[in-house]
Amino acid sequence: MNHNVYAEIGVSDEVYQLGEEILATLKDRFDAIDQTAEFNQAKVLAAMQKNRVNASCFAATSGYGYNDVGRDTLERVYADTFHTEAALVRPQITCGTHALAVALSANLLPGDELFSPVGRPYDTLEEVIGIRESACSLAEFGITYSETPLLPDGSIDFEGIRNAMNPRIKLATIQRSKGYATRPTLSVAQIGELIRFLKSLKPDIVCMVDNCYGEFTERVEPSDFDADMVVGSLIKNPGGGLAPIGGYICGTQRCIDRCAYRLSAPGLGQEVGANLGLMPQLYQGFFLAPTVTASATKGAIFAAAMYERFGFRVVPSSSEDRHDIIQAVELGSEEAMVAFCSGIQAAAPVDAYVTPIPWEMPGYDSQVIMAAGAFVQGSSIELSADGPIRPPYAVYFQGGLTWCHSKLGVLMSVQKMLDAKLISL
Repeated sequence: MNHNVYAEIGVSDEVYQLGEEILATLKDRFDAIDQTAEFNQAKVLAAMQKNRVNASCFAATSGYGYNDVGRDTLERVYADTFHTEAALVRPQITCGTHALAVALSANLLPGDELFSPVGRPYDTLEEVIGIRESACSLAEFGITYSETPLLPDGSIDFEGIRNAMNPRIKLATIQRSKGYATRPTLSVAQIGELIRFLKSLKPDIVCMVDNCYGEFTERVEPSDFDADMVVGSLIKNPGGGLAPIGGYICGTQRCIDRCAYRLSAPGLGQEVGANLGLMPQLYQGFFLAPTVTASATKGAIFAAAMYERFGFRVVPSSSEDRHDIIQAVELGSEEAMVAFCSGIQAAAPVDAYVTPIPWEMPGYDSQVIMAAGAFVQGSSIELSADGPIRPPYAVYFQGGLTWCHSKLGVLMSVQKMLDAKLISL
């Protein structure tokens, strides 16, 4: 292959050759990922065919959005794909945190308790809950919070959960992905076991799974294992890189009805909410999501294998099963985080000339560095990397609309680390 094009974007021949050497060891892993993508592609296709998706579904609506055929059909497609009774899929849900806030506030009442059986949730949810004081948090409305930390090895503390259970607990929030932690991501099987255990202790408990970054990485979803709600963002896996905004909540009819009332207004629910001409992107993005997610998963494994070669701790390792698209790399210093993220930014199709620096990002209690030259602002199914500037100085790499782009991002990050004399070949 002519390597001149790699030199043009700043990747040296030495780094390219190292990448090819490592890539040769990953063929079996990548073949398995492609098989999962094929299975999930068939699942999405079946849901679209069952619900008779046609050109009328792509028509724009405005105002109230009454009788929006495209919106209502898309929600049935999501429900059938995730094997749930109902779904709420809306551009009016601005992000994943918003989707989670809607699901929680709709299904918890004053005097109820929210319980996390998997330890402290992702940073942005802390203000939603009220762990960090914030206006309009659940705590302001008299909803309490408790948690059981994971065991030191990242596994679920079932005995601790048993001891923590009390009559006030109404809803359990289960975060599938690792967030800004270096714990293992929970597999769908582990989540299923946890849900069964929670419901054995309290049959009426509502189990909500934060499914962000996990969709389509396995052949099953938490909703296949009795999750009452699965929640996520459309600018992550299920949007396939085409959705410009939005979020989804799939689950029981009762839970989704309440979520719709909370998102719009009591008595209105899912009847209102115009699609604003976004239906083609939301449908096509969902159709592409299994293969786009597969590309991002390959990129995460490639990143793990590359950085293992240089002696860094990576979570998960390049040989472990994957349950989300996030790859954590513990770099040990702010300088290394900046170099890594500079490489990801330099490999971007948008704003490649920008140098990422740490900043005070809303919703976080420490400075955060983010690299994302994306077509959609904040879209972490696109090539991106970020992390809080705090020990162990871990950076979280994710995304890549194509495997080829994800590969280039990893190579460029290694090149920037090499240029900064933080690693050596």
